[in-house]
Amino acid sequence: MLTIGNRFPDFKKTVVVSLQPGKEFENMTLGEFVNGKWSVMFWWPKDFTFVCPTEITAFNDHFEDFVKLDANLVGASTDSEFVHLAWRNTHPGLMQLRFPMLADTSKSLAEDLGILDNEEKIAYRATFIVDPTGIIRWVSVNDLAIGRNVKEVLRVLEALQTGALTPCDWEPGQATL
Repeated sequence: MLTIGNRFPDFKKTVVVSLQPGKEFENMTLGEFVNGKWSVMFWWPKDFTFVCPTEITAFNDHFEDFVKLDANLVGASTDSEFVHLAWRNTHPGLMQLRFPMLADTSKSLAEDLGILDNEEKIAYRATFIVDPTGIIRWVSVNDLAIGRNVKEVLRVLEALQTGALTPCDWEPGQATL
């Protein structure tokens, strides 16, 4: 698995960006993902499941917090863009998503990141924080059955953005070392 200090892999993938007919899909590259900003990509195993929409809606609920931190946010799975779109069209919590859903149907990006489950060939619940130069600065991977904590992702992002040493249990607004 790629980890801290590794360059995030190059990619070109289709993303779902809208529910408006004719404007649902765009292509995204690594350069567009990072674009000189801090960036967060979080992965879930499968669309139309139970834990995944709770995480996706939680990230969406905190979307403005990522905007305030001038960070890009992208969600991803190995499902196709058509499955993503169908899920967004039918799940009330996903209809108003404000970030792209990346489709890694070839599973190549998940494989390059080292987060592809060998048995089921689905992505683990992985979260990557990438700095403005494309270097991975934080990785968190959960078991397939365990949801993550979006507030912790935001806390770590803000800690990384300070560029300083942050003590144990540091919270935004507290002094750094």
